[in-house]
Amino acid sequence: MLENRRYIIQGIFILIGVVFLVKLFALQVTDDTYKFRAERNSRLRIVEYPFRGLIYDRNNELLVYNEPIYDLMVIPQDVFIEDTTRFCELLDITRETFEENMLAAKRYHRAKPSAFIKKISHTEYARIQDELYSYKGFHVNPRTVRRYSSAILANEVGYIGEISQSQLDRDTTNYYRSGDHIGLTGLEQYYEKELRGERGAKYKLINVNGIQKGVYKNGAYDTTSIAGRNLITTIDQELQKYAEWLMEGKRGSIVAIEPSTGEILAMVSSPSYDPNMLSGRKFSDNYKTIAADTNKRLFNRAIMAEYPPGSIFKTVQALVGLDAGVMTADEQIVSKVERIGDHAALGSYDVAKGIEYSSNNYFHEVMRRVVNQGDDPNTFKDTRIGMERWADAVRKFGFGAPLGLDIAGEENGLVPDADYYDDIYPKHSWAYSTIQSLCIGQGELLVTPLQVANLAAIIANQGYYIKPHLVKGFEKDGDEEILDFDKIYPGKGNEYYPAIIEGMARAAKRTANLAKIPGIEIAGKTGTAENGIKDETIDHSVFMAFAPKDDPKIAISVYVENAGWGGLASGITASLVMEKFIKGKIDDSGWFKREAYIKESKYLDVLKKDNEEDKDNEEGQEN
Repeated sequence: MLENRRYIIQGIFILIGVVFLVKLFALQVTDDTYKFRAERNSRLRIVEYPFRGLIYDRNNELLVYNEPIYDLMVIPQDVFIEDTTRFCELLDITRETFEENMLAAKRYHRAKPSAFIKKISHTEYARIQDELYSYKGFHVNPRTVRRYSSAILANEVGYIGEISQSQLDRDTTNYYRSGDHIGLTGLEQYYEKELRGERGAKYKLINVNGIQKGVYKNGAYDTTSIAGRNLITTIDQELQKYAEWLMEGKRGSIVAIEPSTGEILAMVSSPSYDPNMLSGRKFSDNYKTIAADTNKRLFNRAIMAEYPPGSIFKTVQALVGLDAGVMTADEQIVSKVERIGDHAALGSYDVAKGIEYSSNNYFHEVMRRVVNQGDDPNTFKDTRIGMERWADAVRKFGFGAPLGLDIAGEENGLVPDADYYDDIYPKHSWAYSTIQSLCIGQGELLVTPLQVANLAAIIANQGYYIKPHLVKGFEKDGDEEILDFDKIYPGKGNEYYPAIIEGMARAAKRTANLAKIPGIEIAGKTGTAENGIKDETIDHSVFMAFAPKDDPKIAISVYVENAGWGGLASGITASLVMEKFIKGKIDDSGWFKREAYIKESKYLDVLKKDNEEDKDNEEGQEN
């Protein structure tokens, strides 16, 4: 019995020994997993960042490109530095910076690489690369930073920056890692997936001193990075440069659109900044400086600023009235009594004449007919019904909501409706007389410069628009993908657009005669956007136009803040931009030099002086 027990115990030990031998054989001979893990101490994983897609203008001229930079990486547990002072001198950093960066790296992980110094320029790297190899525990990761061929389009192109923790938390694709760069604003943000590409990795053998000794496993574990796709924008780079030049020293915006395609030819927000400032090692310092500027250089006035439209909105009133069938284009509407303040004489007006002379009382009657159609015997209820009808019609022309531009930040503007006034006036105690200022584009109405340029495109196209956009397609390795956009029809017909265009052509000749283009007829409408800001009594100059009148190539809106009447500052600026695009040059051979007038900013100096004199007079009266 005891003898049998002894054999059983011996058998168990033998079986266990056999199991261990088989497992050991498998680990050492047939399975190289542990061998691979062991070799991690002698191999280095280097992330290969892809080339971010380039950005071109409509003529294939380069707008944004990549420049090589380097991140100095550190593995804290491998660091050995004999002379820290010499190391700091090499990198041009202080001892405090060295200690702070090393502490941050240790907190991240003592055995994993992290960035010690980011965004070392290629010239700086060339200076230090020969000596870096003598410092154990450090290696370099190459990557790229964005550079801009011209200091334009800052708010439209946008910038890239290091991904934040909150963005990492929202990344459901698990693509990004801490330290990666991502598009933060503008086209860089909107088209991030197309631009970013796919990163790869390379494994290098290193010795105990951290010196690379060759490729690990003949590159079996390497993956190749894939470059991002290039963006082909709609922007005309030379036109953009010219438009930004015209707006230097002013606050305002220019939006120019090709009516037949919806492609944005130029988009200016002034004042702006040099986009190269938000690229490279000084990103944080420069961003703080730009963000703190009281001129709001990061505020894209072309899509974010909201203004009362002023008289340019009279074209919309005419279109809404014609669509509603409450009038015809050639109907003579007689204004015998002044219902609202006017600079045009009382009398008989049709659509073209009403726009030409910008008759307030004519458009007062046009809107009243839309709003008060006798749908209810109660005046207040009838107005409420009509206001909903009017607001819905106005929104169809692209107002009161973003147009869907391919960069973030587009504001709605405001088209007030019945609910809006119900909140202001209790118990529905409001009627047309309460809201009549809307008829001339004042009151609670708010629009963006982009929406106004789109209105000009609608009229130029005689009844439709294509969603305004900044990118027309993508390109990679010679293969192009061009985006397709549908026509959008805001109204019911197009037979009455000739009357609108005729009125605008006459208005351009009558009220904006200094804004004419030699040899080209334009259709335009001036406007004055009320300021509404205390201590800034000078209103904003507004001009909306397209040219040539009978074969439109460009539609435009120009806003110049605190420049007064629209026929001067904004009108002349618009004429120059349109002529530059159509002719490729400016003909200022006449007696009036438009460029000199705009660049000398005489009107701004006069207005500034008037403001100061008014203020002095007010202070004198108070004393």
